[in-house]
Amino acid sequence: MAATSLAALLFVVGGFFCVLLVIAGLPGAWILLGLAALIELVDPAWAGEAHSTIGWGWIGLGTLLAAIGELLEFLSGMAGSKAAGGSRKGMLGAVAGGLVGALVGTVVIPVPIVGTLIGAFGGTFAGALLGEMSGQQGKSWQDSMKPALAATVARAVGMAAKLGICMALWLGLSLVAVTAL
Repeated sequence: MAATSLAALLFVVGGFFCVLLVIAGLPGAWILLGLAALIELVDPAWAGEAHSTIGWGWIGLGTLLAAIGELLEFLSGMAGSKAAGGSRKGMLGAVAGGLVGALVGTVVIPVPIVGTLIGAFGGTFAGALLGEMSGQQGKSWQDSMKPALAATVARAVGMAAKLGICMALWLGLSLVAVTAL
């Protein structure tokens, strides 16, 4: 009983930090699922063959939810640009700019979470703007602003959706772990 209580407590506390990692743009949901799988793998050794702290079914459902969160975040900038009349180049620029911007922002602005977020949003905007303006049929910067701004807002919505999914995943799996005691 003591080992399972410790496992549940470690999962709840560790899971909270995984949620914080998502805010920083890191794969917190996947680390959370890895922690859940690790606990599930060692359950037979410390709690007996019949005991399950979380359960593979819940971990599988969590994996599906985490994948949906990743897709929402990844595709949101593209969808925002397209919805505002953006071109294919603008949509791809939003995705590439968001990824590069998050990395650069983390290094240039070394304040945890803040640098990553500013970089991701700035990169999404700049990538979509440059994508819209590039090529022979590129738009003017004035005409490129609407898709770039829409891509940035959509990226923020996608990040918020991913965070919400990760929080729900953490709370749900924590509840399962605590009720298994």
